Parts: sequence; structure tokens; C-alpha cells
Amino acid sequence: MPTVSTGFKKAVKQLSDKEKETIILKAARRDAELYDMLSIELGELTPEELYDQTVETIHELMIGTTGRYLGRALTKSLRKSAKEIARFKRVTKDAKLEIDLHLYLLRLIFDNFTGQFDSYYKAFYTATARLLQRTMQLIRKNLHEDYHLEYKDELDSFLEQIHSRNKPLSFDLAREFVVE
Repeated sequence: MPTVSTGFKKAVKQLSDKEKETIILKAARRDAELYDMLSIELGELTPEELYDQTVETIHELMIGTTGRYLGRALTKSLRKSAKEIARFKRVTKDAKLEIDLHLYLLRLIFDNFTGQFDSYYKAFYTATARLLQRTMQLIRKNLHEDYHLEYKDELDSFLEQIHSRNKPLSFDLAREFVVE
């Protein structure tokens, strides 16, 4: 992200309100992320409404996945969903809602697509395990210990399902979510 120079700040201050409005509207039309950020800042959109929109997008990406090689298609959809979550985080800066989106995506996967874990194409299995590991890291890093207990049972269930496959992973994944 570029740093704003003092010359740039002076130039912006010299613009009239009409010119500032024109520039802001032009920028918002070109960049959807900026549009969402401005919508939240201006009160047009709440983080919860953006959360709901992101949930719908993730649901469409994952449930609408089809293809000859479903494992590969699911891996692509999982990556796109992770990008949507990252976009949500950049716009809102809300760690709790970001984690809730991660958990929503994990629930979708474990409720609908665990059969693909046994596929020859193991990228979906590995990507899901990495998402699970990332979610646990985010919970430990960004949330108070009281939330750790709230998520423990669900995370332990996901971990158990991953480890029950006895497929090798290129990284260490905990057997249970440890609450400190």
C-alpha cells in the first residue's frame, strides 16, 4: 500500500468538494473492495450485511461446484472462497467475523464434501487441512480465551475427521484444539 506524500495531501486539500466527489465516485466504480470499504464508512452497509453477502458468495462457490474432476474443482472453489474471506477481512478489519467465515466454509466442506478426501487428487484434502490449521491459529491469535472454549468441540470434530483418513500431510496438524 503506497504511503501518502505531503504533496498529495496538499493537492487533495486544494480540491473543491465537487472535484473530490467526482474522484471518489470514479475510484469506487473501478474497485469493488474500495466501494465496500466506503459503503461501510458512510453507513450504507454494515459489517454484518457484508458478512451475509460473503456467506452467500462462499455458498454459491462451494455448492455450485461441478466438473469432471470434482476434487480439483472443489480445490479451486476453496481457494476462491479463501480469497473472499481475505477480501472481507481487508474491508472490515473484523477478526471475529473473519473466523466465523472460516468456520462457515469448514462446515460446508465437512457437511457436504468429505467423500472427496478419499479421492486420488489429494489437493482438496490438503487445502482443507491447511484451512483448518489457519482457523485455529487465527482463533488463538485474535480472540479472547473465552471464545476458544466456544469453538473447541467443533474444531476437535473437524480434526478428528481429517485424521481419520490416515492420509499424509506435508505439515503437522494438531490432533485436538488445545485451550489455554
